[in-house]
Amino acid sequence: MKENEQKMYDSYQENVDYITDRLAVDKSFDIIKLDLEYAERKMAMFMIDGFAKDDIIHLLMKFLSKLEPDDLKPDPLAKLLKTYIPYMEIDQQDNLNQATDAVLAGTTALVVEGVNKIIMIDARTYPVRSSEEPDLERVVRGSRDGYVETIVFNTALTRRRVRDRSLRMEYLQIGRRSKTDICVCYLEDIADGEKVDELKKILEGIDTDGLPMAEKTIEEFLSSRHWNPYPSIRYTERPDTAAAHLYEGHILVIIDGSPSVMITPATFWHHMQHAEEYRQKPMIGAYLRMVRFIAVLFSIIVLPLYYLFSSNPDLLPSGLEFIGPNDAGVIPLLVQFLIAELGLDMLRMAAIHTPTSLATALGLVAAIMIGQISVEVGWFTNEVILYIATAAIGSYATPSYEMSMANRLTRIFLLLTTAAFGVAGYALGITIWIIYITKMKAFHIPYFWPFMPFSYKAFRDILIRTPIPLKNRRPTFLNPQDPDR
Repeated sequence: MKENEQKMYDSYQENVDYITDRLAVDKSFDIIKLDLEYAERKMAMFMIDGFAKDDIIHLLMKFLSKLEPDDLKPDPLAKLLKTYIPYMEIDQQDNLNQATDAVLAGTTALVVEGVNKIIMIDARTYPVRSSEEPDLERVVRGSRDGYVETIVFNTALTRRRVRDRSLRMEYLQIGRRSKTDICVCYLEDIADGEKVDELKKILEGIDTDGLPMAEKTIEEFLSSRHWNPYPSIRYTERPDTAAAHLYEGHILVIIDGSPSVMITPATFWHHMQHAEEYRQKPMIGAYLRMVRFIAVLFSIIVLPLYYLFSSNPDLLPSGLEFIGPNDAGVIPLLVQFLIAELGLDMLRMAAIHTPTSLATALGLVAAIMIGQISVEVGWFTNEVILYIATAAIGSYATPSYEMSMANRLTRIFLLLTTAAFGVAGYALGITIWIIYITKMKAFHIPYFWPFMPFSYKAFRDILIRTPIPLKNRRPTFLNPQDPDR
């Protein structure tokens, strides 16, 4: 017999004692055990205080209290399930271990004397916040709802936008101890079945105690390169963004306890897209996308390029001599950049831990006390502050937070190679970076597609925000069953 299998005993009392002991009812105040007697039969009800809906449980108990012994004959289980427990989410279970796991997840278990199955009543509710617009994915116009930490709410928000009969929501549990609820969501008529099966196989093979960090814990199992800073999975907290990816053929992973939904597979360019581009006219959306691409590119190459020109003024063409620093300062330029990079991350972490009411004060401290005074005392030159600010703006303009952090490490890497080897180091660093992300794969998909391997039509759709009526094809790298819309 498997570890998680324990068939019910013939004795009612043995079943009740087993569940009582496994749930440790005496040691936890929030685990409720009700000893009842209806229709001259002993009954025991197990539930978690705070998960069970009190009004529903009270109503069911009122129905049970009106039963007579003859009402449960000849088949008491069938009578209870079909007649005397009027509730829509009801099931039966003959495995004591699985029944106790379900109780810990919020389901109410009803053990009845003379019945060889446990009646599972899914009358649960979870503490949940209201659906709000995500902070990282705000739009000027558009829906203001966002995913929350409860998986049932998130599946409902997704199905509200995807009323397709082929939408599949497949349920899994991950974690030996946590038993975290997972949902694999995809459109069966569009998504590649092999990719769906592969993803489910990986998820089912995860062997860990629990998922304390929810989707981030799962990502470490899905990603084969643990020390690779670039994200192979895109996250979203917007139901409309998730729905758009479903129609393309992507697969979603929804985790209970997290408002972030995982989108797989995702390429480098998926992390550069934002819902705002599709909330504007195509021309404006294309312009916004180009501005974002330029900002992201600047966040990577501007600092190393400025350092290269500052260290080698003879490389500057005529008329651009002003790019170099007027005063090199007391501290070497490379050290200034590294200190400034660390300072940016310190400010970012400080902003996360600062209450909203003090955020303005933190901004003033950063702008006046750190920025201006650091220049006056000789820590930084004015040019260093300028180019660090330019790089920071590019990082904040990156839609994906994970991508912005990876690009920041790339920027530091290029800065170090440029400082060590000059022009050759700058060229070599960019070459290594391009080769590195080109050789990456996300679920066997080239990470830099459609730039490498090159696909003109797909790259055009990525580079320029194509009008929706003209974008009549799904990404070929997803191998969709229905490539044309």
